[in-house]
Amino acid sequence: MNDDAMDLRARNKQATREAIGHAALRLAIEQGPHGLALVRVHDIATAAGVSPRTYNNYFSSREEAICAFQADQSKRAGQALRSRPADEPLGQAVVAAMIELYTNPEPDRAGLRMIMLTPELEGEALKAFSMAEGPLAEAIAARTGTDLRRDLFPAVTAAAVAGAIRVAGRHWLESADAGPFAAVLRHALSCVFAPGA
Repeated sequence: MNDDAMDLRARNKQATREAIGHAALRLAIEQGPHGLALVRVHDIATAAGVSPRTYNNYFSSREEAICAFQADQSKRAGQALRSRPADEPLGQAVVAAMIELYTNPEPDRAGLRMIMLTPELEGEALKAFSMAEGPLAEAIAARTGTDLRRDLFPAVTAAAVAGAIRVAGRHWLESADAGPFAAVLRHALSCVFAPGA
């Protein structure tokens, strides 16, 4: 199989995963937090235009499917940092990368509210946001010339960034006058990279 065919196959798999995730989240929003148990695999698969078997090839639970977009986004955190100019200071590069990743486009408030404020989804949401830590720690280590096995700095910084993103999301949802998510996220990340931090 040539590279073009492999790329096409990977894109098709990602498109299927995204379609299932979007359908799961849309159905969850329609049912509301108290009706989450009514969202069935068959309904998600039908809404996404796939079979239940295909659904099961991508997700092991309804909660995982509902949080798929956040998980996929978080997996790209390291790549987002690596794409920043090499001479940009670490704090500035991380803030710019995370704002681009998590605010372009602006998060869907209804979807994020469903994911972050529904007890049945809370664990999966935390897992989704935590997925940023490994790739981000690797990118921080590469950028700073740090050995991940010997120095805690990259992993601790990545965990602090992931935590700031999660806290920013919760604050944005709970504050009616919080403004755009980018401003809230920038403020949360500035707590991680404050002078002297």
